[in-house]
Amino acid sequence: MSQLSEQQCEACGWDAPHVSDEEIQAYRRDIPAWEIVESDGVKQLERVFKFRNFKQALAFTNRVGEIAEEAGHHPALLTEWGKVTVTWWSHEMKGLHKNDFILAARTDEAASE
Repeated sequence: MSQLSEQQCEACGWDAPHVSDEEIQAYRRDIPAWEIVESDGVKQLERVFKFRNFKQALAFTNRVGEIAEEAGHHPALLTEWGKVTVTWWSHEMKGLHKNDFILAARTDEAASE
């Protein structure tokens, strides 16, 4: 379990502070496989997870869904045969918040279950 995954998510709204470049570098130490992508000018965390078949990919998608529901923070999930693309960002504030990094770390843990 990473130190980041053990942290608690905090409530955030449209006016919550975006993570700084320094914070991004610090948080990424716990989640090195995640990429920072930009879509429509919004920074997001994204990772593709590979599986042997659709059934395993779907089971992982459901585990990530449970993590999201528990936190009240929801990613974009694209489930395909043998892979799942997970994209975390804070929709309301249109960018990255610490919560996205925490949940990415928890997603990594779900992949190893």
